[in-house]
Amino acid sequence: MSMAPRTDSQSPAPHVADSHDLIRVHGARENNLKDVSIEIPKRRLTVFTGVSGSGKSSLVFDTIAAESQRLINETYSAFVQGFMPTLARPEVDVLDGLTTVITVDQQRLGADPRSTVGTATDANAMLRILFSRLGKPHIGSPKAFSFNVASISGAGAVTMERGGQTVKERRSFSITGGMCPRCEGRGSVSDLDLTQLYDDSKSLSEGAITVPGYTGGGWNSRLYSESGFFDPDKPIRKFTKKELHDFLHREPTRMKIAGINMTYEGLIPRIQRSMLAKEREGMQPHIREFVDRAVTFTTCPECDGTRLNEGARSSKIKRISIADACAMQISDLAAWVRGLDEPSVAPLLTALQQTLDSFVEIGLGYLSLDRPAGTLSGGEAQRVKMIRHLGSSLTDVTYVFDEPTIGLHPHDIQRMNDLLLRLRDKGNTVLVVEHKPETIAIADHVVDLGPGAGTAGGTVCFEGTVGGLRTGGTITGRHFDDRAVVKETVRKPTGTLEIRGARTHNLQGVDVDIPLGVLAVVTGVAGSGKSSLVHGSIPAGEGVVSVDQAAIRGSRRSNPATYTGLLDPIRKAFAKVNGVKPALFSANSEGACPTCNGAGVIYTDLAMMAGVATTCEECEGKRFQASVLDYHLGGRDISEVLAMSVTEAEEFFGAGEAATPAAHRILTRLADVGLGYLTLGQPLTTLSGGERQRLKLATHMAEKGGVYVLDEPTAGLHLADVEQLLGLLDRLVDAGKSVIVVEHHQAVMAHADWIIDLGPGAGHDGGRLVFEGTPAELVAARSTLTGKHLATYVGS
Repeated sequence: MSMAPRTDSQSPAPHVADSHDLIRVHGARENNLKDVSIEIPKRRLTVFTGVSGSGKSSLVFDTIAAESQRLINETYSAFVQGFMPTLARPEVDVLDGLTTVITVDQQRLGADPRSTVGTATDANAMLRILFSRLGKPHIGSPKAFSFNVASISGAGAVTMERGGQTVKERRSFSITGGMCPRCEGRGSVSDLDLTQLYDDSKSLSEGAITVPGYTGGGWNSRLYSESGFFDPDKPIRKFTKKELHDFLHREPTRMKIAGINMTYEGLIPRIQRSMLAKEREGMQPHIREFVDRAVTFTTCPECDGTRLNEGARSSKIKRISIADACAMQISDLAAWVRGLDEPSVAPLLTALQQTLDSFVEIGLGYLSLDRPAGTLSGGEAQRVKMIRHLGSSLTDVTYVFDEPTIGLHPHDIQRMNDLLLRLRDKGNTVLVVEHKPETIAIADHVVDLGPGAGTAGGTVCFEGTVGGLRTGGTITGRHFDDRAVVKETVRKPTGTLEIRGARTHNLQGVDVDIPLGVLAVVTGVAGSGKSSLVHGSIPAGEGVVSVDQAAIRGSRRSNPATYTGLLDPIRKAFAKVNGVKPALFSANSEGACPTCNGAGVIYTDLAMMAGVATTCEECEGKRFQASVLDYHLGGRDISEVLAMSVTEAEEFFGAGEAATPAAHRILTRLADVGLGYLTLGQPLTTLSGGERQRLKLATHMAEKGGVYVLDEPTAGLHLADVEQLLGLLDRLVDAGKSVIVVEHHQAVMAHADWIIDLGPGAGHDGGRLVFEGTPAELVAARSTLTGKHLATYVGS
């Protein structure tokens, strides 16, 4: 046996396992993608860019991330898959080289009143264990410090079979929870203003009840006037104590009214069950208006808003209770935990310290753990989700981010870039959908989609390095080095909106005069108090139109036509010309195809396997009955109108036989906000984040308001779209409106007539007015972080 001598000069051939260095996508057709084929390098930072609606999210989230998640789900047993969301295979020919995908998107954290920053991360769980071990006096297990666990106890006899005999035993149990019994862990209690429910000077027969739906002699009002518990002709103020109790608080009681079996219930529990149990956004406008008027939410007097019962608040570590710890700013809490030296819980303290330090590192040190999760902005929610991944030991994972710089001041974007590079340098593939040039600049590889949005997009316009993008001639390349210039002349205010002693959240008695009749921009680092000042101090009353970042609610049956109210004038126009009912021209009403119920597709549920959606054969996906499609307006049927783009429809309804002024006004607003490419019948569920916000802005522009308050309107907008947005804001101001914008984008700051800068830091280090004046004065002074970054941006 002889061994060949090894020469070091010969390098061994690369192992075949090291050859899979690309994620290959061929023939992607999800949403508006047009047979996209690309190769993405692994263990590199790839940024996907392009105008809003060009197909970035369709490629990254709906194709690559969705297929990786589906393949992982298939590794579980059929039993486990039955409990998981079922995912269909994306429309793509080949997806090769995928790794496990971790998606960090902008979906808001749940708005459940019991969900907080602490419960959404692992911080609260670790704190509860810490207090159950070290808290004095000792009150019980970690459950005793949870505001989601109620204290309960019980006793009784249980019957069991033992040794062929039936044995009875007495058993008792008790659970010590931390939930405040008064507010049930919500931190606030709701009170109904009785004067908004009824007019006590009137009798029930005279229409004393003023609640929507309980007036005009309907069944709801008859239930009370014919119940027999009180005289319907007696004014409510003359009711006896028992009559008033029966009217307002009586337990459910079965009875017959006009020969029909009904359940009588006191007015207050009935309203709480039928109206207050729903989320505010899901209410009809008139119900929402009533609830806003009649319900007041006040801090729970028993727990003082901490959500915890007296026992949980009494147990302390170094004179700090768990309620105090959760109320601290996280950067302060991290310092307190660092000062605890207890060998018995050392691993727990290390893990808690890492989590809290991650909050600070990611720029969220200004939050507190008791902050309700539903109050976080989209950018904050995304960064909270990132926390669990920062200290992860996983490598060769694909991290997918959806515009991670949303809601970040230019000062904070550098910190976010460092985090993305750190994840890449650990050997991970990082895919980022992004518009900000500061983040595109750090990419190893850039994929630019376009050239336009919607049907005009969905193709790869450029693939390569950042340097190549700059000279590539695409829309992104042309606008990459765009820099706005500071306004030479600014508008003169027509009045001022006075804010005095503002103390919402972290504001420290801010006094400021916001000029009216101009474009005013409120800026400052994330957490400095901008939204607290604008939304907490400007009364959302008459004449104030507020467009925030809250998500649009809508099912796959909702589309731009239904959301904006555009479908109503269109249906009436069709009905008038054809002499039939407007309801025929709704796919959710009488005109719906009977086979698919107006959905256009038939959904087949296959239990733990992905459901299948097939185009309805009866209506061929048009959603309407065949007879409805015989009715025409201007030579088009209703399905053809819904297939039009906003631009086409604007022309169609603007003149000629189909001229409909009400529809044309709505379409003009949609075109104004840059949504001319959307089709009227496109499901809301397929719109991107930027498109949804602009759709909301277009809807609110119809409201009769003198003051527009916009919260980061550039979120999700391409560099080219920002110019169009600035033009829209100018038109609003020139039309006599006052526009107040909370914004981080330097182009909007430079374009402002007046800037209000809050800071200097975040949390308790912010909340103060650090500058107010024109953009030119801010750049000249360079006295704040915003001033320095704006000066660099405009090259001054």
